[in-house]
Amino acid sequence: MKFSSFLLSSLLAVPSLVSAWLPEGKIRGVNLGGLFVVEPWMMQDEWNTMGCGDRRSEFDCVLKLGQSAANSAFQAHWNRWITQADITEIKSLNLNTIRIPLGYWIYEDIVHADSEHFPQGAFQYLERVCKWAKDAGLYIIIDLHGAPGAQQANQPFTGQYSPTAGFYVDWQYERAYKWLEWMTNIIHTNANFGNVGTIQLVNEPLQDGNTQGSMIQKYYPTAFSRIRAVETRLGVSAAKKLHIQMMNEKWGSGNPNANIPDLTNAFYDDHHYVKWTRGVTVSRDGYMRHSCTDSRSGNWPVITGEWSMSVADSAEWNSEFTLDRADAVEWYRKWWAAQFLSYEKIDGWLYWNWKVSRIGGRNDWRWGYKQGVEAGVIPRNPLDAYSWNVCAGYT
Repeated sequence: MKFSSFLLSSLLAVPSLVSAWLPEGKIRGVNLGGLFVVEPWMMQDEWNTMGCGDRRSEFDCVLKLGQSAANSAFQAHWNRWITQADITEIKSLNLNTIRIPLGYWIYEDIVHADSEHFPQGAFQYLERVCKWAKDAGLYIIIDLHGAPGAQQANQPFTGQYSPTAGFYVDWQYERAYKWLEWMTNIIHTNANFGNVGTIQLVNEPLQDGNTQGSMIQKYYPTAFSRIRAVETRLGVSAAKKLHIQMMNEKWGSGNPNANIPDLTNAFYDDHHYVKWTRGVTVSRDGYMRHSCTDSRSGNWPVITGEWSMSVADSAEWNSEFTLDRADAVEWYRKWWAAQFLSYEKIDGWLYWNWKVSRIGGRNDWRWGYKQGVEAGVIPRNPLDAYSWNVCAGYT
């Protein structure tokens, strides 16, 4: 069955459900990327400090440093990349949600120690950041960001710079199911995870017909049922069951609903990076026009779980977009607001990322919400953008 607008309205009208499992109003928040899945491209200074500077992924860094030294390096990273002060600041900026990208290797029982090389000991830091977020009153989305075998090739966000996408086979799916069951059990039994209301089955699967059949026919429906089976075993009430998030059909990896018989609390994720969107004119006017007029579609309810102010690589040094241009802050502020208003038309948004650490040798505030606020591009209260009238002339 489809998640009808009537059902969604009814769901949001139940106060206990809203307060426990969905933030009031829209989801407005940030990703804590780089904490438990390091992406070197957006945090080169941090990566260098860890001793991993010439490596492409966590897997490669652990191989370079050795397990013991890598564990120490990553522990230091987990202690400093996101602190309680970060969580307090996120809350102070009138945001209500964090999304925490995780790799499957945080569940160490399913890691093949003889062939898979990942840092160990991260769980206690995940527990700590979830407690901080709970204490601050932030809603939490847990995201399986790096899947067993890697869901995309040559992507550090999978935790390994794998030459192939090896996720789309039954035995890797089984490891992902076990991860989801483990995480579901923790969410419902560990009080520190009390503000986790959504679990995402996999981040950014391949946009490719060869894998769609397998994932849509097997992975999504089985993952959905395995999570619900854990909740049934634990006696979780209907009002406390997790929202289960899948990539929106618009992402391009198929219709996630196709083989799931009961879509209660199904939730969807749409990543919209204008820099990679086909058909958009690469100019200030083209970007503004797209963001002011774009209509997000696909499965509902949906949020834009990743977006930024980054521009097409081909235009990186175009005089229109350079960060040292006199009116750069003014223009990017308008474009940020145009995107914000677009994603406010659906169920909300999560910016990628909360913070960055030197991209291309510079402080590129287009990728970091914290840096964007500090630069005067993003307002301390995002709702201020409603009064800026930035789309006048485009709609």
